Amino acid sequence: MQEDRKKEIEEIIGEMKCPKGFRCYEERFEDLCKAKDIGLKSFLECLEENPYECPFSVSFGRSYFCQCPLRVYIAKKLKK
Repeated sequence: MQEDRKKEIEEIIGEMKCPKGFRCYEERFEDLCKAKDIGLKSFLECLEENPYECPFSVSFGRSYFCQCPLRVYIAKKLKK
């Protein structure tokens, strides 16, 4: 991973709490929740089966959106 990306990720991690202990980062982004970038600045569409179980999901109409800053960064910058 590029040093500048790693620094940005570590800054995001330092500013938030993760109930899963940043498992996605520890596993080098190989085990990510299912989410899709739909062009919103700070949100992704959550594609998980039970999105209501995630503290970062927000219900809007019939959809759920992910507002985890790290997951949003991963989707937008790393395209995962």
